[in-house]
Amino acid sequence: MLDALFGDPPSRFHPVAWMGSWIAFLRKRAPRGGALGSFWYGAGVIGGSACVLGLGGWWTAGQLRRQWFGWIVEGAILSLILAWRGLMRAGRAVEEPLGQGDLDEARRQLGWHLVSRDVSQLDEGLVAAATIESLAENSSDSVVAPLFWYGVGGLPAVVVYRFLNTADAMLGYRDVEREWLGKSAARADDLANLVPARLTALLIVGGAALSGGSSGSAWRIWRRDARQTDSPNAGQPMSAAAGALEVELEKVGQYRLGEGLARPKADDIGRARRLMTVSVLLGLAAAGAAVILSSARRV
Repeated sequence: MLDALFGDPPSRFHPVAWMGSWIAFLRKRAPRGGALGSFWYGAGVIGGSACVLGLGGWWTAGQLRRQWFGWIVEGAILSLILAWRGLMRAGRAVEEPLGQGDLDEARRQLGWHLVSRDVSQLDEGLVAAATIESLAENSSDSVVAPLFWYGVGGLPAVVVYRFLNTADAMLGYRDVEREWLGKSAARADDLANLVPARLTALLIVGGAALSGGSSGSAWRIWRRDARQTDSPNAGQPMSAAAGALEVELEKVGQYRLGEGLARPKADDIGRARRLMTVSVLLGLAAAGAAVILSSARRV
């Protein structure tokens, strides 16, 4: 609720921005030359940082449990780990100029907010597709996965997850500098998202029926196309979203999720935002019901 109402604070007050600054600091001091040295440096500094953050989260949670207002503070900290409002706003920032025919501005907003790929040659359909893909993937990375790991291990687990996810976003590329430096971060992030990504896809299948989409198509395309992407996780919610919206999501030269369906347009970005909102709310409702039932059994 806090994230939905207020969104993210300025970067200087944001813990995820602090994580990014620390990772950038470590990157500048990475050894030059040699795959083995880069790999072990990356594994050491990322693993060590994750451990320190986990211990810090454990200590903080312990202190908060001693205070009557601790749950409020812990909720506020958790809201900073999520990025729901920012994600929906980013989707709208691309949708509006694209719907008005301003392709250059839509490309600029897409590259600024959502993707790191070259967007200069993308047409309307590919801009819409990239936006929908990002909304689906980041609904998992920025909302479902943090809440999942909070449920598993509380504040320590969610802080470590967010750090690994940020490290992968900054270092998990196959270029000369980061191929081996970010290898451990990328693999750790893959492992951490195995369950949340598939849970998100399942929520999208359920959410499709409640948001005017097609649950049957979502299930079918998810099962057929989820393995097309290089990442073992990104294709899960993306393919389910392609089926739910009945559109083809293409990244030229890499994958075509929902091949043969209609090419997406600006209006489909709005439909995707509604789909993701309903899917996340469905997940929250299911989690709340599970907590109530568990408490009832203990009583």
